[in-house]
This record gives sequence, C-alpha cells and structure tokens, in this order.
Amino acid sequence: MIRGSGVTRPKPWEVDDELWAVVEPLLPRVERRARHPGRKRHPDRLVFQGILFVLRTGIAWEHLPQELGFGSGMTCWRRLAEWTEAGVWHRLHEVLLAKLRGANALDFSLAAADGPHPGAKRGSKTGRSPVDRGRTGSKHHVITDATGIPLAATLTGGNRNDVTQLIPLLQAVPPVRGKRGRPRRRPDVVLADRGYDHDKYRRLVWNLGVKPQIARRGTEHGSGLGKQRWVVERAFAHLHWFRRLRIRWEIRDDIHEAFLTLGCALICWRRLRVLVSDAVS
Repeated sequence: MIRGSGVTRPKPWEVDDELWAVVEPLLPRVERRARHPGRKRHPDRLVFQGILFVLRTGIAWEHLPQELGFGSGMTCWRRLAEWTEAGVWHRLHEVLLAKLRGANALDFSLAAADGPHPGAKRGSKTGRSPVDRGRTGSKHHVITDATGIPLAATLTGGNRNDVTQLIPLLQAVPPVRGKRGRPRRRPDVVLADRGYDHDKYRRLVWNLGVKPQIARRGTEHGSGLGKQRWVVERAFAHLHWFRRLRIRWEIRDDIHEAFLTLGCALICWRRLRVLVSDAVS
C-alpha cells in the first residue's frame, strides 16, 4: 500500500485488465471433454501472471511460490510451452506494435541492430562465446525503430557473427498494421556498428529495399552513428532488466525465445501506457 494514499500499488507481475484484454483473445481455446473432464484447468490469467513472475525475477520454476495463486511451476511451464507452440507471443508483439503505430509512436525512418552476449548454461542455440573465455553462451539479436521500440529479436549461439543475423533480423520484423493502407515491415535505414561491416551484407540489405548505414572497420571513431544507434543499447538494458533473460537457463531454445519475445511485447506495452497517461494528463 502506498503510505498516506490508501491505494494499493499493483505488483510488477500482476496483469491489469487492459493488458489481459489484449492477451486473452490470442490464447488458444481448450475444450474439456464432457464424460472425462479430468482436473480443472488452472485459470489462464493466473498462469500468465506466474510466467511474468518467472520472467521478471528469474526464479526457478520449482521455486514458484504457490501461495500467490499461480499454480505450480510445472503448470506454468507447460502452459508457456503450449502458448509458445501456438504462436501467442509473436502475435501479442505484433498486436502491440500495431497499436503503437496507430498512435504514431513507431518511427520506421531508422532502425538499429545489435547483438550482445548473455550467458547460457545449456541447450541448443549455444556456442563458445568469444567474449567470455570460450564459455558456453547465446546471443540476443534485436532490431529497434528510431525510438528504441523492439521490432524483432532472435536467438543464436554465442559464436555466431553479428553480421550473419542482420538479414534474418530484418526479415523477422512482422507486418505492422495500425494505419490504413499496406502494413509497414521494412525501415528506411538500418544502423549498425563495425561488427556488421561486410560489403556482401550491405548488398543484401539494399536488396530488401533498406539503406545500410554501417561503420567501417579500420576508420577512426566518431562516425556519428552512435548518436542515433544508442537506442538499441537502451532496448537491451530494458530487456535484461527481466532477470530470466540475463542468463539462459532453459534447455529448450524455443522457451528462451518465448521469454525474449514476451519481453519485447512488455516493453511495447509500457510505451503504450506512457502514451495513454500523457494523453490523459
């Protein structure tokens, strides 16, 4: 409770009615059999809150506190796997991007890409990280719009070169609706650091109808790209605020990618909340 106000502050993992109104229609419908109904299915909203609790705190599934009403850790994990297979998180991200574009909060004039090295303990899509003494690691690759809103994110092993993921990142940007006319999918310009410096990939980016602005190796620092490219670094800071994304504990790469996409969607939701509060005030 906020002291002196009499208002209870919601917990970070609690799902407000506005967000749940966006998430619930995307969840697959499960029909119970009449003759053999089995155990009653735990409410989707509480399970979703349990998934958010794990994402934000980084707690192990088996340590998920059942007294909060989320159900067991295995219940939440199975529901996360089920919703991941149904493509819920990508659709949620796409819906929120469309809402942002409808509010004129997306800027496709520029995009920025980068790929730092979070740690990884095990599982597929891992490799010997060149920045962590050859230990096993994975990479998060993210592309944002000009304001730092994540448009797409991918996961690879820690030994993958950043430049090899530039085209997959651009192709992973979903068709963003929200306005009349054709959905927007490609930015006008993509910014990247020297790790993406390769003429072959510059040509491939041009073939997608996007202008590459990539710093050249062997040149002095001070290209000026950092004045615009810093937004992707801020996006990574926001993503890695979710403790489950700082170190990869999942054996299954699709589960970790689900957390990564859900993190991108939650960043979009926060931006929408800020826009709404600014409009009200």
